[in-house]
Amino acid sequence: MARVCQVTGRKPVTGHKISFSNKKAKRRFLPNLQTKRFFLAEEDRWVTLKLTTDAIRTINKNGLLTVVKELRAQGQKI
Repeated sequence: MARVCQVTGRKPVTGHKISFSNKKAKRRFLPNLQTKRFFLAEEDRWVTLKLTTDAIRTINKNGLLTVVKELRAQGQKI
């Protein structure tokens, strides 16, 4: 599976690795992805999501049910 957050849609970006002598080499900045299981009480089942830590904070703030409804509205299978 790709390195993409299921909630925020964040994915790797490219940039430069800059040495002390200011030589530039290409590199990738990867998102801080975590695989996390949540219990969806309304459906009485566990849901596994691949999330950034920022998305985990969003779920804590807005609630799991609202986030899952938004994802399903976008067409993701959860």
